[in-house]
Formats: sequence, C-alpha cells, structure tokens
Amino acid sequence: MKPQERTLITGIEQQGVYAPVPFDAEHPGPARLRFLGTGTSAGVPILGCRCAVCMSDNPRDKRFRTAALLDINGARILLDAGPDIRQQLMPLEFQPIDAILLTHVHYDHVGGLDDLRGFCVFGDLHVYADEITSDGVRRTMPYCFTDKLYPGVPKVNLHTIHPHEEIDVKGVKVMPFEVMHGKLPILGYRIGNLAYITDMKTIADEEMHYLEGVETLVVNALRWEKPHHSHMLIDDAIAFARRVGAKQTYLVHVTHQVGFHDEAESRLPADIHLAYDTLEIEL
Repeated sequence: MKPQERTLITGIEQQGVYAPVPFDAEHPGPARLRFLGTGTSAGVPILGCRCAVCMSDNPRDKRFRTAALLDINGARILLDAGPDIRQQLMPLEFQPIDAILLTHVHYDHVGGLDDLRGFCVFGDLHVYADEITSDGVRRTMPYCFTDKLYPGVPKVNLHTIHPHEEIDVKGVKVMPFEVMHGKLPILGYRIGNLAYITDMKTIADEEMHYLEGVETLVVNALRWEKPHHSHMLIDDAIAFARRVGAKQTYLVHVTHQVGFHDEAESRLPADIHLAYDTLEIEL
C-alpha cells in the first residue's frame, strides 16, 4: 500500500469522511484513480437485507453503485454516473469534470447524470457514450435536449462514440473498446496503462489487442459462486486478469454475496484486490 493510500484510508476509518488530495491542474502529479463506488445495481447493504455483510459496521462493506474518478495529466474524468453520484462526489473538492465516460445505458450507471448539474458552473457537461446509451439518455432526460432549455437544467453536450475510435480529453487519449454484458454490447475504456471494465460477461478475441500493455485493470466480479447470465464471477475475473497480464487488478461491481471485504481480500492472489469505496490508487 502506498503512503498516500494509507493516509486516505486512515481518514475514512477514523473520521468517517473522505479527505481528498487537493487537485492542482498546473501540477497534477501522478495519475490517481478514486473508486467512488464498487457495488452492484442494488448496492451494499441491500434494502431490506439483514445478512451479516449488509449489517456490517466495516466501512469497506458499504458499497455505492460502481463509478470512479480519474485525475490524469490535468484532466478529470468521471467513469459512469449512477444514482449515488451526488453522495459519492459530495465529499470531494469541487472542481471541473472534463469528461463523463459512460459504459452502458443501465440505470445504475447513468441514473445520476442530472445530479451533476452543479458542475455546469464550469461549463457544459461533456458526456461520452455509445449509440445505445446516447439514445437512452435522450429518452430519460429529454428536457436537456430541447431547443429552449428550462432554466436550471443541466447543460449536456452528448458525444456519441464508437469502439476503437480514440477520443481526446484535454490531451489525454481515451480508447473505447467493446465487451459484452450478456447480449448487450457495452464499452470499456483504455486510458494510458489503465483499463476500466464493468458489467462484462465476455470479450471477443479481437478486442484483446486494445488491452496489450495494461498494467492496472479494473474489472467486474459479481460473487464467488452461482453463474450469472451477464456478469463474471470472481474466478472469471482472475482468469481474465491473467489473460490481460495486468500487474495489479481491482475487482468492482460486487454484491453482498462476496462476503466480508477483509475475508474476501485474504482469499485473493497478491496482485488481485477487492476494491472498496473511497480507495484511491496511483497509476
């Protein structure tokens, strides 16, 4: 664990709040990825569940819907914006978000877009999504795409993107690639030595080219047992990490069935980690 990580974790566990590192655009320092959420579509605890994990008082067993924030070379990139995004971003320093990269159209990944309206004080929200997701956003937020906008609505600049067509965010190159969420094609993102994937079940062989040289892999891993039609299990994710050859892998989009965080982490190989909300890593 890096010293910076230890400082942040101590602040969380002892004070119950996240004390972010101030963002300095002129001197950005190393790239940093913050895990804003690491849970599945229902989050953890699950509403109405009284299992031991859902009743745990360990902060690492509390999981918002999966999302992350990347600070890299002076660019601030949000990966997904689910229904918890307001709570996830509230403890952080209020700074512009240069791009919002959406992985797919499901509510737990896009349901909080409207809550980002406060960031419009810095300018339009630049949202990047594939065609299916772009169409879905227009249907669920039609008030953002009319000729005459109602005062106060978020100003969304929606960019429809495609796999294998590189995009540029303040000089940072982002390569979208395709994975399959069951039968639904969705996007993963390659940014430098990072690959960010959530909700994957399978990936075509021809997509693996875009993962060559990845050092840090973020990938979904639902639970230990009971196969799911559209999500990988933990063993699947470990096998995929071996296929990619990543130096470090962080598992996200996990359910309460993974068990207590600390116990689950102890079962994993040394280079595979169970990510938790507010964890920050350097890339």
